[in-house]
Amino acid sequence: MTSAPSPAADIARAPAWVRVCALSDLEVERGRAALLGDTQVALFLLADGSVRAVSNFDPYGRAHVLSRGIVGTKSLGNTPTPSGNTRPGYSESDGTHAEIPTIASPLHKQAWDLRTGRVVETQGKDARDIPVWPVAVRDGDVFIRWEGDGS
Repeated sequence: MTSAPSPAADIARAPAWVRVCALSDLEVERGRAALLGDTQVALFLLADGSVRAVSNFDPYGRAHVLSRGIVGTKSLGNTPTPSGNTRPGYSESDGTHAEIPTIASPLHKQAWDLRTGRVVETQGKDARDIPVWPVAVRDGDVFIRWEGDGS
């Protein structure tokens, strides 16, 4: 006979907001790395004041270097999305192009959307997206919504 998981077990597996650093530890458009469990996370404070968290692991260069990457923007309006996803930032109704925040690897210059983790520039390689995590800033502290297993 199989028993149902206890409510305490469900709570233990539930994602939680984990304090990562003070907002003042971040510099605009400069990455910082943080270690959550066994997972390296790259944090970015953008010029608009938002904070983004993505994997620090570059799946092309196979190294934990994205926190040292180049922050920029990319217009995706007329650019095919290499990962096969829908084209974020493009409005079919008015044909406008939105600029999205990106991080480019310091190794081979592939670039990812900092909001979604979708690869937007593969440099001729296959599409490899990266994980992202929700971020909140409260009372001058940066929190990441985290599941203890690194997902």
